[in-house]
Amino acid sequence: MQEEKECCGNGCCCEDEICCDNHTPKIGKPAPDFIAEAYHNDDSKKVSLADYKGKWVILMFYPKDFTFVCPTELGDIADRYDELQKLNAEVLSVSTDTVPVHKAWHDDSETIQKIKFPMVADPTHEICRKYGVLIEEEGVALRGTFIISPEGILQTIEIHGDGIGRNGEELTRKLQAAQFVAKHGDQVCPANWQPGKDTLKPGLDLVGKI
Repeated sequence: MQEEKECCGNGCCCEDEICCDNHTPKIGKPAPDFIAEAYHNDDSKKVSLADYKGKWVILMFYPKDFTFVCPTELGDIADRYDELQKLNAEVLSVSTDTVPVHKAWHDDSETIQKIKFPMVADPTHEICRKYGVLIEEEGVALRGTFIISPEGILQTIEIHGDGIGRNGEELTRKLQAAQFVAKHGDQVCPANWQPGKDTLKPGLDLVGKI
């Protein structure tokens, strides 16, 4: 008889590398997949991270609907959504609210009505746990942003407290930098890099000269 795997108590078993390493996904490793319901185009639909292979994905966690900082962030990204799509990127916002709550917020808020990307529902907290952003005692997510390559590999992680709003312009810049590095593997982007600006080619000749 096959030996039963010992469960760590967080909804997954101990062969799950992400779970057993404090739920922290790793840069350069596959982003944790998930299947969940989402509110999108005034309907409920099932989405999976695997659905977006071939596209860059911006996975954006926020605490909850009907709050204060969250609509300013989501509205900012909604205003940039067309630009992000032109960069072959999809946005998925995630909170622990349900699809009906997402719909109610969308119907109630002019800011949220601008959103055209899927608003993922994670009422079981499974996705938040996988990405290491769940505040267990509150049942809500930290503000976590993850950029995932078309191959499903995690490229950037940003997690901070819920009182600090994110910057859509900087998020777009990070996406562009990640895309540049993916295309030009022998070059890297310095601080404050913008598309069209100079990059660096790592080598001993640069040591002590920057």
